[in-house]
Amino acid sequence: MEQHERSELWLVPPLFTDLYEFTMLEAYHALGMAENAVFSLFVRTLPRNRNFLLACGIDDLLAQIESLRFLDEDIAYLNSLGTFSKDFLGWLGSFRFTGDIYAMPEGSPVFAQEPVLEVIAPIGEAQLIETLVINQVGFQTLIASKAARIVEAAQGRRIVDFGSRRAQGIDAAVKGARAAYIAGVAATSNAEAGKRYAIPVAGTVAHSFIQAFSSEKEAFRKFARQFPDTTLLVDTYDTLAGVKAVIALADELGADFRVRAVRLDSGNLLELSCSTRQLLDAAGLTHVQILVSGALNEDKIGNLIRAGASIDAFGVGTDLSVSSDAPALDIAYKLTEYAGLGRMKLSAGKRSLPGRKQVYRHLEGGVAVGDTMARFGERCPGRALLEPVMIAGRRVGTPLELTDIRARTASMIAELPQHLRSLQAASPPYPVTLSSGLLAYDQEIYRLVTQQDTSEGRK
Repeated sequence: MEQHERSELWLVPPLFTDLYEFTMLEAYHALGMAENAVFSLFVRTLPRNRNFLLACGIDDLLAQIESLRFLDEDIAYLNSLGTFSKDFLGWLGSFRFTGDIYAMPEGSPVFAQEPVLEVIAPIGEAQLIETLVINQVGFQTLIASKAARIVEAAQGRRIVDFGSRRAQGIDAAVKGARAAYIAGVAATSNAEAGKRYAIPVAGTVAHSFIQAFSSEKEAFRKFARQFPDTTLLVDTYDTLAGVKAVIALADELGADFRVRAVRLDSGNLLELSCSTRQLLDAAGLTHVQILVSGALNEDKIGNLIRAGASIDAFGVGTDLSVSSDAPALDIAYKLTEYAGLGRMKLSAGKRSLPGRKQVYRHLEGGVAVGDTMARFGERCPGRALLEPVMIAGRRVGTPLELTDIRARTASMIAELPQHLRSLQAASPPYPVTLSSGLLAYDQEIYRLVTQQDTSEGRK
């Protein structure tokens, strides 16, 4: 068996999947079931107050699937469970994903029931990656969608991701920063995310640094000498007294004063930001910006801006990193075709559409007016959204730079009607319809499935 060293390049542990994926895979292997299957990833319903989602995490997922390998230690663990045959484990040792994946461009607005991606591969291969696909695309889609709301609420003011320490694990913090940046967040405080994805990094100073000195002004002086173009945190003791200490430092340093901003992290941010602006402007420090943080979300940011707060940028932490108001998606990865025949699920509230699909977005005057879900190969008016991103187990083309994905995302969001970008539930919601071809195929497969069930019942 080929050996590999675990390293930064080993992007995902191959055992990161649910146990039943392995038991199904052995059953497929033993039964000789290796025909191509189609699995579709989609969100059944949008979370409350979400008018759209942003498809995200796809590029990371493709790299993980492409590198998926089982080491001797992984096979040994599975063998220790006493569940799997030697023949199957030997086959698993040479496993490579050989299928195709079609996906929406990363950063695309996506709506309920629309396939974010479709996997076309031998059924066992497509089955094995289910947990990984849902986990990686589901999480980044969740965070990108939350970040888009925060960016919209800020009305052009900078948003900085402060959420790493409250994120639910290292992977969530780093990949959450990536998703947020794609959605329009300007920078992250997380250095690892900056290194891995070339995201701009930003930071200020903690209260502990201020507390470590005999006075606030001394702390400001020492820090500004070390980092002249810094942002100073002014609310450790008394916010406006802290602002006055910054002004005093400016008087002391004269032309050497290069502090860019002050940060407010507590209290009545509306009143304090306006008072801070007045103090800075009166001292001739009109260039010094005001950054605020502290339990912020899109609703609080929107309220501050509407009330006339003097704020240039927002640092958003917990609410962004865990998507507090909607911490999970109703996301599913379902078999829609096997051996050339459509498959469907008829469970109450979880009915799925059969077959491979395409999604067409219709624009009028540069504004999206509706999507059509169609059968794959069926031509409908509009722009086709699902594109080949992996063929025969290899990524297609060169991955875009994150800045390019971010710019493309901003362009696609701008195509949405204004009421859809609102923080409130859109009325009416964005229309997604089924093509005549998909409707007919759905009815055909429904008849086959129900007739088969009836026939089995008679037996």
